[in-house]
Amino acid sequence: QELALKSLGNEGLFLFSSLDTNKDLYLSPEEFKPIAEKLTGVAPVSDSEEEEAPDPDGETLSIVAKFQPLVMETMTKSKDGFLGISHVALSGLRNWTAPAAPMSVLLARQFKAFLPPKNKLDLGDPWWIIPSELNIFTGYLSNNRFYPPPPKGKEVIIHKLLSMFHPRPFVKTRFAPQGAVACIQASSSFYYTIAFRIHAEFQLNEPPNFPFWFSPGQFTGYIVLSKDSSHVRDFRLFVPNNRSLNVDMEWLYGASESSSMEVDIGYLPQMELESTGPSIPAVIRDENGNVIDSRDPSGEPLQFVFEEISWQQEMPWEEAAQRLEVAMYPFKKISYLPFTEAFERAKAEKKLVHSILLWGALDDHKASCASSVPGSGRTLRETVLESSPILALLNESFISSWSLVKELEELQSNRENEFHSKLAELHLEKYTFPVEMIICLPNGTVIHHINANYFLDITSMKPEDVESSIFSFSTNFEDPSTATYLQFLKEGLQRAKPYLQS
Repeated sequence: QELALKSLGNEGLFLFSSLDTNKDLYLSPEEFKPIAEKLTGVAPVSDSEEEEAPDPDGETLSIVAKFQPLVMETMTKSKDGFLGISHVALSGLRNWTAPAAPMSVLLARQFKAFLPPKNKLDLGDPWWIIPSELNIFTGYLSNNRFYPPPPKGKEVIIHKLLSMFHPRPFVKTRFAPQGAVACIQASSSFYYTIAFRIHAEFQLNEPPNFPFWFSPGQFTGYIVLSKDSSHVRDFRLFVPNNRSLNVDMEWLYGASESSSMEVDIGYLPQMELESTGPSIPAVIRDENGNVIDSRDPSGEPLQFVFEEISWQQEMPWEEAAQRLEVAMYPFKKISYLPFTEAFERAKAEKKLVHSILLWGALDDHKASCASSVPGSGRTLRETVLESSPILALLNESFISSWSLVKELEELQSNRENEFHSKLAELHLEKYTFPVEMIICLPNGTVIHHINANYFLDITSMKPEDVESSIFSFSTNFEDPSTATYLQFLKEGLQRAKPYLQS
């Protein structure tokens, strides 16, 4: 390592390390390939790209990409005019104004990766197209990378699709939950509608610049395809844009894994792929098997007529999406309602509101503040929020909600509904960056709150070092963070007794 640093210098070693995926200080031909392709301008088709010989009579599907770039003004750092941020750091982001490939023609059979395994044929029963290989114990993948690894197996079609937006998609994210999950939304004799959710991210910079990671909260969508994958009736993939922030960004400021990292969040209005129509035969034959012209005598393309699909079983899109969300995030086994709706429900059911207020989203794959910020929503959701005792108590005694700080600031300033404005104000008064857990009455009065950083600090201490009785019943659980969060919730219930009884 010291010799390499001496020979290559800081930035040279940084580039070398980004290519040296197995960290053996030696670049194999496979590891050197991204640079070779860059230098020669030739990108050969890898073995994994063509898993089987294409059927010359198979159908093709035309897909269009729609893309509106990130709204720079929604980034937190825009408030001070990106002060102190070099123009080079954001160059990959600013230059990304259009999809890499506005249109692409793919083979229908390539979409067989979306078909269910034989043991997952019930509506809404999720399976993993690309399994997540990370969890809270495995940590996360390196930030110091520029070029995605070659996709394998079912990753190939997803890589191809995402490459329509940008040439460097990483099908597996650096953080859990990675991968892609799907379920059957509708079924007929010959067709399925498959709902899916994908967690992927893009690397926007190349050497000599430092890495810039662009991580949409999620890609979701559906595909209608025949059970033998020979025909695709409809396809759509998109980044949801219904919340005020939907992208997480991280960029490095130096040539090492431990270099300082900037984080920010922003709003992407549109990132979408859509089929232009059903898949059609690449070659058209008459009843005798002879190839015929795909255009009629006047030069117009032949029109295909497709039978109407009669669905025997189907479930609403929202329900399918919810099943996929729970597969990705077990903490979602209980409902997290929109902010104002949570208070209405709490009042009707005479329960308390358990609210989580964050800088970034709790159920996007790069939740809350990014990795370099302690106390992130990721740590919460992967530990305490999905533990059985917490889920049981939340389900029994609380109505849960999570909100973005930005959304509550907008709600507070909207004076059309004074009660909602006051609810937001009471929450924001208690907020400390990056995540605040809050327990309150249905009228918005906060009766207990704890900051995620403080929570993580005390749960990482030895019980004997903690002065308060916060670990008083931790012997019942192996995990001190579960015990501490249970104590937090129970204290909230205790403090609320006088109000709830009246």
